[in-house]
Amino acid sequence: MIRVKKIKVLVVDDSLIFRETLAQKIAQDAFIEVVATASDAYMARDKILEFEPDVMTLDVEMPRMNGIEFLRKLIPQYPIAVVVVSSLGENVLDALNAGAVDFVTKPDLRSSRGIDAFVNELIVKIKIASSAKVMLRKNLTSPVSVARREGLVKRNGIIAMGASTGGTEAIAAVLKRLPVNMPGIVIVQHMPAGFTAMYANRLNNACPFEVKEAKTGDLVLPGRVLIAAGDYHMRVKRGAHEYSVECFLGERVNGHCPSVDVLFESVAQEVGRNAIGIILTGMGYDGAKGLLSMKKNGARTIGQDEASSIVYGMPKVAFNIGAVERQASLAAIPQVLCSLLG
Repeated sequence: MIRVKKIKVLVVDDSLIFRETLAQKIAQDAFIEVVATASDAYMARDKILEFEPDVMTLDVEMPRMNGIEFLRKLIPQYPIAVVVVSSLGENVLDALNAGAVDFVTKPDLRSSRGIDAFVNELIVKIKIASSAKVMLRKNLTSPVSVARREGLVKRNGIIAMGASTGGTEAIAAVLKRLPVNMPGIVIVQHMPAGFTAMYANRLNNACPFEVKEAKTGDLVLPGRVLIAAGDYHMRVKRGAHEYSVECFLGERVNGHCPSVDVLFESVAQEVGRNAIGIILTGMGYDGAKGLLSMKKNGARTIGQDEASSIVYGMPKVAFNIGAVERQASLAAIPQVLCSLLG
């Protein structure tokens, strides 16, 4: 009989009822063992030293020390995979910036269906986190100069990017290194509804581009970045003189809505050789087939390498099926992109 090594999980939440309920429910999964629980950051630190968990679920709002501050102090000393459990708010993006691998929003405790869906999602993300590389913030976004982009922008060109786990910081790292005179950029980052608008606003304040959550009819213009909204697929449509996006409700594709494949397939058909596709860190295979379609239609393609990926899933599948023309580290992707444009 083969013994399966279980994922050791530490559950951290200041609510006794929520903490114990969560620990009990996720422990029902055959691949998870809840080794300890903690009510605050100081107790969690002691439990980490004692039990050496593989993954920690972490509440953001806690007494004595909040989850963001705890992450910033913890990760440099004990690189542990963290899945944040929080209500809707900007603090989730702060947690990802501080080193968390992923997040799940807290459920409505009055709905058993909501709790079950939350637990199932959390279990999936715990399993993903257990195989993720935890990188220090300084390693993920090591300082480099902005890539050089000579000459005029081709107004009929488009850059399409897709990412999942670890992608929020990876996308930011790429955009911050690009000069503003770039073709229009369209992005799918796997995120639930409510968070994509906050994420777009944060990028808008941190990058040289105009960044916004996409709405149907938005034009893809040089210097503009459009982020697909949570729960909406996004595709590019060609007009007489410019490109626009269409955002629509639909079934999940490859388990996701928005889906990278939906975006990439539309770019392959509508833009063809005037496009560049970039696939970044993420679990699964969403985007791989779409990137291959782009390449077959004449687009240039880039994939993030294994060493710099938090989760080398999506880029790996794309590389293995021949969809990636150039593979590069996260820090090198902006320069590779500019060289392909040149």
